[in-house]
Amino acid sequence: MNADLAAPSEGPLAMICGGGALPMAVADYVAARGRKVVLFPLTGAADGLPVERYPHHRIRIGQLGKFMRLARAEGAKDVVFIGSLVRPRILQTIPDFKAWTMMPRIIAAFRGGDDHLLTGMARLLEEEGFRLRGAHEVAPEILAPQGVLGRVQPSEADRADIEFGLDYLDAASSFDIGQAVVVANRHVLAVEAVEGTDLMLARVAELRANGRIRAASGRGVMVKAPKRDQDRRFDLPSIGPRTVESVAQAGLAGIAVVAGATVIAEADKLATAADRAGIFIVSVPERLP
Repeated sequence: MNADLAAPSEGPLAMICGGGALPMAVADYVAARGRKVVLFPLTGAADGLPVERYPHHRIRIGQLGKFMRLARAEGAKDVVFIGSLVRPRILQTIPDFKAWTMMPRIIAAFRGGDDHLLTGMARLLEEEGFRLRGAHEVAPEILAPQGVLGRVQPSEADRADIEFGLDYLDAASSFDIGQAVVVANRHVLAVEAVEGTDLMLARVAELRANGRIRAASGRGVMVKAPKRDQDRRFDLPSIGPRTVESVAQAGLAGIAVVAGATVIAEADKLATAADRAGIFIVSVPERLP
């Protein structure tokens, strides 16, 4: 990580915020270095965040012109996208005049997976003079360290499932679908798609309750990894306390992520939650291309 990215001399950092705990965690890390943070919470996605702690401007999805005008007024050139957001249909957006002038390119960006969409929107902002940064670039503390978090250790069978899951995600990454898979006994139980991680895990819990999963309770691993060639400034895999709860409710043994390529805002709290739930969290080394 280039330490200069977080330096006050770089000017204010504009953060376009979705939901969850990550936006405020990143803002706190950046502010602790002395850099001004300006939040742009998205209406309907970031509702409930304590954004009053920082200068902020609420915007709706599609208000590109409003964002650019306010960010420039704040002196911010660096921009970070962070937080959960349900992908909207293009007809659900409320474009302002600036967005209307870019509409052909916005429509083209929507014609693909999430990485395609986010990268397309990033190009639009960069052409307007903004610099898109990854949240991990300005707040490296959020990245998962290598090793086991907590007291519970994965078994050899768990590690075989982890390798199988990583193989699957690598093979499927070119389709730009999802970043997670559930594997038990080297058998794929569920794949993340548009529903997201939590609903995928809820589906596993339902399948187990209905007797559709033959693996015993306490077997199986949820594996998350970034897609091959993914633009890592956006949508890195992430886990939090809710993920731990969902994995435990699904009757799985644990969680595996890629070290240095997965967002974990508060590792200590996550380890405590995993110990309490009786599951493991392990961060494995990233595979080289």
